[in-house]
Amino acid sequence: MPAKLSVNLNAIAMLRNRRDLPWPDVAHFGHIALAAGASGLTVHPRPDQRHIRFSDLPVLRALIDDSFPGAEFNIEGYPTEDFLVLCEETQPEQVTLVPDDPSQATSDHGWDFRKHGVFLKDVVGRLKSGGMRVSLFADGDGEREPVELAAETGAARIELYTGPYGGCFDDPQKGDALLEKLGQTADHARALGLAVNAGHDLTVANLPKLMERIPYLAEVSIGHGLTADAMEYGMAETVRRFCQACGQPNS
Repeated sequence: MPAKLSVNLNAIAMLRNRRDLPWPDVAHFGHIALAAGASGLTVHPRPDQRHIRFSDLPVLRALIDDSFPGAEFNIEGYPTEDFLVLCEETQPEQVTLVPDDPSQATSDHGWDFRKHGVFLKDVVGRLKSGGMRVSLFADGDGEREPVELAAETGAARIELYTGPYGGCFDDPQKGDALLEKLGQTADHARALGLAVNAGHDLTVANLPKLMERIPYLAEVSIGHGLTADAMEYGMAETVRRFCQACGQPNS
């Protein structure tokens, strides 16, 4: 079963924000991505709005509702009250909760489920009551206990943090070892009834091995590598290449 591709638009928004101009148009590139076969769009609206702006959310929500009603909107972020209100106003199909400090450049670790389990259970319950599916960012360390604690929050999914795996582009042996740990974490999650997403530093080159080890992967969220490839191949062709790497048949 191929994984669905959710295109993360943060890098495009960051480029736009270098100038006080409306281009590159985030919604326009979201439209290209969905038309080329992506299953959804992902954004991470940080408090300082350094890439995705809060004002982008209703525009992207309308894009999906009006033109691609079968697609999904995924909003990720740390669950402050302001973030939760943004989600409740925007009604994404999925909310991915990450343990980021606002000053972090990007997500770089999963939740400490033992420390934050009670907090997350309350947040998950609130989002679920609003009709949103919840995914929790998790380290792929191969351990079962963190996944058990994640399941106790009531979340529907975990998202494997694949940054260390993606960082092994020049060390295949280390990459294979990390991939196995990711696979073990995913197997634990699946056994507990959790669906499994993945994201961070995934590329056309490293996705096939990930799919081979975790063939039941539900979704991958990809931004940096996809945007970099789009500079060479164009957004539409890049999305098609990533869909193929996810195991989707050629369109």
